[in-house]
Amino acid sequence: MIIRNVRILGGEPVDLRIADGVIAEIGPGLEGPESVDGGGAIALPGLVDLHTHLREPGREDAETVQTGTQSAARGGYTAVHAMANTSPVADTAGVVEQVWRLGREFGHCDVHPVGAVTVGLEGRQLAELGAMADSAARVRVFSDDGKCVDDAVLMRRALEYVKAFDGVVAQHAQEPRLTSGAQMNEGVVSGRLGLTGWPAVAEEAVIARDCLLAAHVGSRLHVCHVSTAGSVEILRWAKSKGWNITAEVTPHHLLLTDDLVEESPVGAYNPIYKVNPPLRTRADVEALRAALADGTIDVVATDHAPHPVEDKETEWSAAAMGMVGLETALSVVQEAMVETGLLDWAGVAQRMSVVPARIGRLTGQGQPLQVGAPANITLYDPSVRTKVDPSAFASKSRNTPYEGMTLPGRVVATFLRGRPTVLEGKLV
Repeated sequence: MIIRNVRILGGEPVDLRIADGVIAEIGPGLEGPESVDGGGAIALPGLVDLHTHLREPGREDAETVQTGTQSAARGGYTAVHAMANTSPVADTAGVVEQVWRLGREFGHCDVHPVGAVTVGLEGRQLAELGAMADSAARVRVFSDDGKCVDDAVLMRRALEYVKAFDGVVAQHAQEPRLTSGAQMNEGVVSGRLGLTGWPAVAEEAVIARDCLLAAHVGSRLHVCHVSTAGSVEILRWAKSKGWNITAEVTPHHLLLTDDLVEESPVGAYNPIYKVNPPLRTRADVEALRAALADGTIDVVATDHAPHPVEDKETEWSAAAMGMVGLETALSVVQEAMVETGLLDWAGVAQRMSVVPARIGRLTGQGQPLQVGAPANITLYDPSVRTKVDPSAFASKSRNTPYEGMTLPGRVVATFLRGRPTVLEGKLV
């Protein structure tokens, strides 16, 4: 196959010859019997998400491996890490292998299961970390996401354990005693609305503790969905020490603020904006953008969290936390980072493909688009602007905060090892 007229990382137009799942040739005017016209789209290495909730097994009413990876492909992703808070929890070799095999059978992208840190996500006993690492799924990322490993001794033991196989513990930084009953960011808006606040220090205290623990045992720590300016400063300090710390930010924390809980287009208390960690202030958003630009925050991860209608369209206090994000991530990053001049397309590729693949220890993903590299490719047209219509999503769930918003860009095509999974914006 020849992919014609694409601009690698926004450069000059070239053609790509794909053969046997790899990029065989790059240059102008390549000849071949079958071709796809890229239309001048930007070519990026296939996106890699470190933080996706596929819900299967157990909550197939919200998402399945099939629909979740279709959503990922529509968003330009060729690999996702499936979080462990399924039912049953992915805390054994058997469950992570089940998710991995579902990915191989039904996936429109590669599926890499994330193993739970503790049994049942209950924070009392370490899960079978070694068995999951040795399983067919070859798990290298472990997280109790949705819950914090708040016991310092247990967190230390987990960090020590994963060193044996070059794993990483991905922490959901939330001190539970400081966030009991929390509904949104603690601040002026929560005070006006009468909602229990989720203070920034509840995130920052855990990050500081875990950076110190990771340094003490010489292990890898990854911080999930960083959301505050204070967290950025702690991470910047920890990285200045040379410690092996990485961090992610979500697209929604790069664009949205807690004001929306009070002043959304459809009125106050709309649970579509209820998420953990909560939407923060404009000052936090600016700090997160600057940190992603300068590398203090390493990657963008979606925290794609699908929920059925009945779990979101209810009163605020009862509504589930979370937003879908796979199909809008690249557009939001363009809006927040590229159009503001904070990142170029090479920077986007680093933060949404190259570095996530490196943190997850993936082979064959996140590689530069050059001869001999696997043909995991995303073609993206940044020139269009489209109103977000959740009814057109491939995901089973529709809980997007961007409904009705006009966002830039569109994924034109996605290729997984040379096989198109999306062409002309449509699933193949």
